[in-house]
Amino acid sequence: MTRLGVIGHPRYDRLAEVVRAVALAAPSLGLQLFLERELLPFADGAGPLDHPSDVDAMLTLGGDGTFLRAARFVNDSGIPILGVNLGRLGFLTCCAVDELDSTLERFARGDYALEDRVGILATVLDDRGSERARRFALNDVVLHKGGFARVVSLRVSANGETVANYAADGVVVSTPTGSTAYNLSAGGPVVFPTLACLIVTPISAHTLAIRPLVLPADAEVRIQADVGPEQLLVTVDGQEGATFRAGDLLVVRRADHPVRIVRFPGSSFFATMRRKLGWGGLQDRDELTEC
Repeated sequence: MTRLGVIGHPRYDRLAEVVRAVALAAPSLGLQLFLERELLPFADGAGPLDHPSDVDAMLTLGGDGTFLRAARFVNDSGIPILGVNLGRLGFLTCCAVDELDSTLERFARGDYALEDRVGILATVLDDRGSERARRFALNDVVLHKGGFARVVSLRVSANGETVANYAADGVVVSTPTGSTAYNLSAGGPVVFPTLACLIVTPISAHTLAIRPLVLPADAEVRIQADVGPEQLLVTVDGQEGATFRAGDLLVVRRADHPVRIVRFPGSSFFATMRRKLGWGGLQDRDELTEC
């Protein structure tokens, strides 16, 4: 019996219907369900999902935000995550909701592969070196300004060596998985998601001399900021955050264990890029020349 945790996005209209469908199929597939407490009314007999040790695998019902929330829940425990897309983009998920039945069947019989993805740990230290906050991320950690309209001076180092002083709106430290998220919007490179590295990308740098940087996965990135009375923010996966004050230090490093994502044969990173992000710009040229 496989213990399957389920996390869902409550704003999706079909969430209750989909949870009931999973609960109906689970017994015949050898799946024992553990649901986050908001979902328990939709599935009789399911247990509450309180800790990663409760389950052997995770099922997410929603979009990329739901998937990222599950990744932070399992942290670096190595528990595999299977994502079903109920929304529009679903870049991290492996299938659409209309493929739910076949997806659960394939998962139950072991017809899938696991992709290991780099996760990162971000720690905020105060001016005395005491830890104020610690966060895990699958996509990215962003140090950025709040509502004031001015650039910030950021001192960035890697493994104890100064990289540069950035005058920018902020900086993104991204994993390869997160390279297609905020990093991409900030002008950073697309990196194949199973590679092991970290990406440092300034946000709206106030010079043409600063460019995104790809670092080894074992690099420890440290960032300090020259700030006035206004506080900066550290945002994790675009969903959680902490304040960043004058004298604070942000330390970002690779997590001890990878995040494991369920993938099925036939899926392709580049096909997903073309379909969901318009990778390549134009449709097939043969189609465009027909008239």
